[in-house]
Amino acid sequence: MATPKRTTRVIATYNIKGGVGKTSAAVNLAHLAARDGHPTLLWDLDPQAASTYLFRVRPKVKGGGRGLLRKRGQAAAHIKATDHDRLELLPADFSYRHLDLALDQFKRPAARLRKVLAPLRGDYDYIFLDCPPSISLVSEAVFEAADALLVPVIPATLSSRAYEQLEELARGGHVGRHGTTAIFAFFSMADVTRPLHLKVMERLRRIDDVTVLGAAIPVSDEVELMGEERNPVTVFAPASAAAVAYAALWSELQRRLAPEG
Repeated sequence: MATPKRTTRVIATYNIKGGVGKTSAAVNLAHLAARDGHPTLLWDLDPQAASTYLFRVRPKVKGGGRGLLRKRGQAAAHIKATDHDRLELLPADFSYRHLDLALDQFKRPAARLRKVLAPLRGDYDYIFLDCPPSISLVSEAVFEAADALLVPVIPATLSSRAYEQLEELARGGHVGRHGTTAIFAFFSMADVTRPLHLKVMERLRRIDDVTVLGAAIPVSDEVELMGEERNPVTVFAPASAAAVAYAALWSELQRRLAPEG
């Protein structure tokens, strides 16, 4: 009997702004996916290498980003194990700061990350991309490669405006493969005791063409402690409010991405 073909979902945690919780989301959601029994890969595309650091892996790719993009099938040779079953990491490299220039050498630069990931799709149920904060050629390549963009939004005016700018790009047809890339927002570093946070959350949830997931990640000491623990919150503080919120976010995201029928 033939083995069923694996359906791999590529999920990019992305925001135009930095410091909004995208790496924390990528690390915790990837861990939850692996804990649920899914072979999972996290690719740290940010030259700052925060995800790589949290998983205790050296931020180095032989040949750098340029070499990784050049040869089909090259990515598999650089994948590292983590301390967590079924969770592997494609580490960051400081040369990723020049990834725009490397991509620009290809005839179809926006399609290049998708081609790099293609040979890996048979090995994983989920591939997470932890993306650098920018609007760039790398961003365009991420939009093309991902099945879903997961966008953390701090419920404050400037952060919510950055998300609205991304929605404007999507409506203009500049995000994803002919509009097939799903975009989901979720609130990050939310403080429900602050009237401004509540006001912004209510306003974004009322916008018809903005998909805001129900789970909100609270402002949390445990999330801040990830850098010291070098582990997901879901490992060292599984009963914390943040870990419970990440679990709820993961459950909802799985439902949203489940095949219809």
